[in-house]
Amino acid sequence: MNARDALLDAPRLVPPRREPAARPLRLIPYIQSLRSNALLAWPRAAYEEPVTRRRVLGRNTFTVSDPDAIRHILVDNQANYLRTSGSVRILRPILGDGLLISEGAAWRHQRRALAPAFTPRAIDRLAPHITSAVDDAMVELEAEAARGPVELFAFLHRLALEIAGRSMFSVAMERHGPELRRFIAAYSVRIGRPHLLDILIPLGWPAPLDLPRALFRRRWTPFLDTIIAARASEAAPREARDLLDLLMAVRNPDTGEAFSYGELRDQVATMILAGHETTAVALFWALYMLALAPELQERIAEEARGADLADAAGCASDGRLPLTRAVVDETLRLYPPAFLIVRRAVEADRIGEQAIAPGDVVAIPPWVLHRHRRFWRDPDAFDPARFLPGAPSVPRYAYLPFGVGPRVCIGAQFALTEAVLALARIVGRFRISPVDPRPILPAAVVTTQPERTPPFRLEAR
Repeated sequence: MNARDALLDAPRLVPPRREPAARPLRLIPYIQSLRSNALLAWPRAAYEEPVTRRRVLGRNTFTVSDPDAIRHILVDNQANYLRTSGSVRILRPILGDGLLISEGAAWRHQRRALAPAFTPRAIDRLAPHITSAVDDAMVELEAEAARGPVELFAFLHRLALEIAGRSMFSVAMERHGPELRRFIAAYSVRIGRPHLLDILIPLGWPAPLDLPRALFRRRWTPFLDTIIAARASEAAPREARDLLDLLMAVRNPDTGEAFSYGELRDQVATMILAGHETTAVALFWALYMLALAPELQERIAEEARGADLADAAGCASDGRLPLTRAVVDETLRLYPPAFLIVRRAVEADRIGEQAIAPGDVVAIPPWVLHRHRRFWRDPDAFDPARFLPGAPSVPRYAYLPFGVGPRVCIGAQFALTEAVLALARIVGRFRISPVDPRPILPAAVVTTQPERTPPFRLEAR
């Protein structure tokens, strides 16, 4: 029996979830959900219909789960759909004008300039940083597990941040890691959460949280400067050691100019923050799924024991860990860290039978799309067999863990590499089981995080 047949015969796992509301929420609960848990905002119809429309305070918001419409918005006519004022307000204080939130010509220049830093060859250069960070983390995790139940969510954030720090700067993050985590936590708890007025007030007009976000940036920017300056003061190597070297070597394809210091700092912030947070969240959900599926967990451990895990880049891409990769892919389906892609129409357009007016908001939620009744068999079940060799192909625009089109995540391959290697190493070393039997439910604010983070029991194999 091959791996896919074995999984098809395994017990069906439906993770804990909330049933979507039968009807759209009223205005006040809907607005509250956007700040506390956006997953509550989508009613049952969103999971069944290709396009739904809601009018909020005089503005249309379309939830789109139709592959043809998604291609039109994110690929064919993507220049007509820009980031909303709310997303720019929330992200710019911490990311600056880096690749994630830039638009138009600035984005095109950045994307073209950064592309060489994320080729497979470049990722191969960064792979040793992933391996060394995971190796050191296993020593820490073994000591922590020997003392009792482990706060996995906190550990995975430290691990992902360590990988990001070493890959960016070639150094461990003992000195700067704790302060970096404090900055991120302080931002996400309050001022990183969307406020209704962030959405309604045009950019350039003052909104209530603009001042605290500006004060945050006044502290955040010198902190980044300190890290970059310490690393940049070292003698330049003949070959790139890390992502900072690759970014410093970047040249504008049109002018031949390097990034300015401010542009470099914004790219550093974008790569560290966007990369480590999403990977940590994905790894947590993957380990939670395996804790609920002991038989599958044992198969992952067996696969890890039979593979050479020293080559981080090969683990995710060359087929040596097909089941582990399938678990990561299925986790990204059920728990996409980037749960929502939202855009504002610049000019009038049409999506199927729906007329789009300038200023209308178009929401493409991977959370909904990945569970849509039209595209997925048994969509609420955790079933990695969907992604094993021989499985039916996944609909082209129905699976978007890293987005799609020109703005697809530039670091997707790096993220998959670290997630597959880390998952194989952790499960290959430890048997993981929940201590608290109560279900862990997701809450989406900035990413798809767990509502609570109970400890897990880790038993050395």
